[in-house]
Amino acid sequence: MIILGLVLLVLGFIFGIPILWTLGIILLVIGAILAILGATGRAVGGRAHYY
Repeated sequence: MIILGLVLLVLGFIFGIPILWTLGIILLVIGAILAILGATGRAVGGRAHYY
């Protein structure tokens, strides 16, 4: 999810499409939150890993 967010950020920046930029930021934030929760050992959505 973090990688997809980075790809969308780059594509949005290169092509000048603001919706890709926004979606990239949202995916980066959600991916970072899930990664942090997973690293602390906390179950996310009833699963030990979100992937």
